[in-house]
Amino acid sequence: MKPLLIEGLTDAAGFAAGVLLAWLIGRLLGFDPLAEGYGGSALGGIVLAGLGGGAGIQLARRWRAARKVK
Repeated sequence: MKPLLIEGLTDAAGFAAGVLLAWLIGRLLGFDPLAEGYGGSALGGIVLAGLGGGAGIQLARRWRAARKVK
């Protein structure tokens, strides 16, 4: 596979997995990024989803780097 395609696919998978995990954790804590309006629950959920997506991308990049070394 082409390296840029692998990079894009792993970044996308990491982002999606991170957002999903953050959304589930947010729901357990009472935050809902899909709530109506821009109340505290919605904003907290949006922040958690953004942090989770960013963390997922970083984990995917570290995983790719670790595989490249071997």
